[in-house]
Amino acid sequence: MTRPPRRPQRPAGGPRPPRRKPLDPARRAAFDVLQAVSQRDAYANLALPALLSERGITGRDAAFATELTYGTCRVRGLLDAIIGAAAQRSPDAINPVLLDLLRLGSYQLLRTRVDAHAAVSTTVEQAAIEFDSARAGFVNGVLRTISTRDEASWTAELAPDAATDPIGHAAFTRAHPRWIAQAFADALGPAAGELDAVLAGDDERPQVHLAARPGVLTAAELAAAVDGTAGRYSPYAVYLSGGDPGRLPPVRGGQALVQDEGSQLVARACALAPVDGDTGRWLDLCAGPGGKTALLAALAAETGARVTAVEQAPQRAALVAENTRGLDVQVLTADGRDTGLQPGFDRVLVDVPCTGLGALRRRPEARWRRQPADIPVLAKLQRELLSAAITLTRPGGVVLYATCSPHLAETVGVVADALRRNPVTALDTRPLFAPADQLGDGPHVQLWPHRHGTDAMFAAALQVG
Repeated sequence: MTRPPRRPQRPAGGPRPPRRKPLDPARRAAFDVLQAVSQRDAYANLALPALLSERGITGRDAAFATELTYGTCRVRGLLDAIIGAAAQRSPDAINPVLLDLLRLGSYQLLRTRVDAHAAVSTTVEQAAIEFDSARAGFVNGVLRTISTRDEASWTAELAPDAATDPIGHAAFTRAHPRWIAQAFADALGPAAGELDAVLAGDDERPQVHLAARPGVLTAAELAAAVDGTAGRYSPYAVYLSGGDPGRLPPVRGGQALVQDEGSQLVARACALAPVDGDTGRWLDLCAGPGGKTALLAALAAETGARVTAVEQAPQRAALVAENTRGLDVQVLTADGRDTGLQPGFDRVLVDVPCTGLGALRRRPEARWRRQPADIPVLAKLQRELLSAAITLTRPGGVVLYATCSPHLAETVGVVADALRRNPVTALDTRPLFAPADQLGDGPHVQLWPHRHGTDAMFAAALQVG
């Protein structure tokens, strides 16, 4: 029988190997979520709350973990450029786990008030635990190089020249991929001078908006119940100053929903569109998860109309049913392009799947996950869904096309295609969004976070001939 080799013994009186101190709970949570995002395509805004709850992390530690996680995800491209310069190698050539550690450490150095020594030492210690002393030394060298300068200094060296490439400069300094900054500038058109404000808005924590259910609770009553403030534009909107909206009694009881004010305005616009002889057949063709459906159905109930909601994904269809509980809504699990429904609907809301570029402030990693190649695939689907919506609408009825993206290929491009191919007329959508202003030159509507405090929703009302 062969004996296993004996582990070498430390000579008596010899030096002990250094004791490595693992990351504290807040940093460990952030690091684990960063790895889940980069390696498993997880969503930070879903993964982090679940992890904090599972590990019992609360209070200041939870706030610190949230800042580190979301902040690092948002500015990942900027951090990678600085890491690459400091390491003198491409970030793609760095081990992915080490790269996430470097991102976590460099974010603390450049964007927080964390003591530089603490930011470096905690990251280096974890690198030694994950790998070995050699790679811990690499992390130490990179972070110490980064720590010798502030973000403004690094940006001044690495950003494209503002005079010759203003969009590239804005994209770099505001930590956005250049193609997204270009898409925003194209959508802004003559107002492209607002590009920096748009990009900056993606880094701001969005205010939580609630929607009071019409016929059940007024916005004033909801505001009083949750210590909130009535919204500026939607008659159902209430703004929260903070806290977990899911714990609020009106939300738990179904009298209110968590819903961006821009989405509320879209559902309301569908209900307000001019339709002669409305017979009460309303349709939400892309209903999941059901927030707009719930508001539309509550508005329909005031006139005796009924909403049919179509959602292809079974799990999302179940959410539609949950969010519309107590309302007269028929939920159908089907592809919106082939529903089997009989045409003749008076109003059809088609809030299509999209890149979500209008809601980047809510999804910190999304700006780096999306790629230009996503656009043609989604635009084709959007055109097909809008065509199906038009086919299901009776003559004189209205289709309200909406998307949470300002990209021209997903907005005016899709609508222009529908106008060419179908017997429809574009209505001036702007009055349907009153009292909101600064909506663009029409006939469609484009909301912007920096102007309206909403997601960058696009909407166009089309009347079927």
